[in-house]
Amino acid sequence: MSPTSEPRLYRVIVADDTYLIREGIGQALEGEDEVEVVAYCSDLSSLLLAVEQRRPDVVITDIRMPPTNTDEGIRAAAELYEEHPEVGVVVISHYVSPRYALRLFEHGSAGRAYLLKEHIGHRIRLMEAIREVAHGGSIVDPTVVDVLVEARMRARNSPLTRLTSRELEVLSSIAQGRSNAAVASQLFLTKRAIEKNINSIFGKLGLDDETKVSRRVAATLLFLAEGQLADADKNPSSQ
Repeated sequence: MSPTSEPRLYRVIVADDTYLIREGIGQALEGEDEVEVVAYCSDLSSLLLAVEQRRPDVVITDIRMPPTNTDEGIRAAAELYEEHPEVGVVVISHYVSPRYALRLFEHGSAGRAYLLKEHIGHRIRLMEAIREVAHGGSIVDPTVVDVLVEARMRARNSPLTRLTSRELEVLSSIAQGRSNAAVASQLFLTKRAIEKNINSIFGKLGLDDETKVSRRVAATLLFLAEGQLADADKNPSSQ
C-alpha cells in the first residue's frame, strides 16, 4: 500500500531504553514538518501509557526494553494490534532476529516495519518507514530478508528448492515490500514477466496469490521464517 500524497502531520512516539538512541531518532526527525514527536519512552509500561494518552499515528520502538529486555517491542506491537490497530509500528533492533520478525508479522504486515538501528540514522529511510506504516504499508530491512532466506535455504527439503534462480530473486524483492513495478525495474523485466513469476512462486509454495503488497510480505515472511529459525538470529555486523 502506497502512502497518500496529501500533506499530513504524523504524531510519533519514540521508545528505547537508551537515551542516546532516543535522542538520535529525535534529531533525525528534527526539522521534518510532517512529524511531531509527542513522547519519548524508556520501557514497555510507559510506552503503552503514552499511546493511551497521546494517541500517536506511529510508534517507533526497540525490540528489547525494560522490564525484561527481551521482546517488549514485539509485545507492544501485538497489544497495539488488538487495542489500537490504527497505530503503525516501526520495530528497530541491533540484530536480525527471524523469530521476532515472524511474531511481528503473524497478524499480517499492514502497518508494521522492521528496521536495523544502523539504518535509522538516515532521515529519508526513517521518514519512508513512518509514512508507510501510518498508511497501512510495510517495510522490511533487506538484511532481515537475507537472513531469513539464508536460514530457510539451509533447511532440509525446503520448498524453496522448487524455485528457479529468477523466482528466488523475485521472491526476495517482494519480501522487501516492493511493488510489481519496482521489482520489474530492479530486475530489468517487464511487469507482465514479474506477474508470471509471482504466480509461479505462490503456486509452487502452495500460497494464495495475493495482490496487496502487505499481504504478500506477510505470507512470504511467514513461509521463510517457519521451521527451526530460532537459532538463526545474527548480528549484522558479523556478516
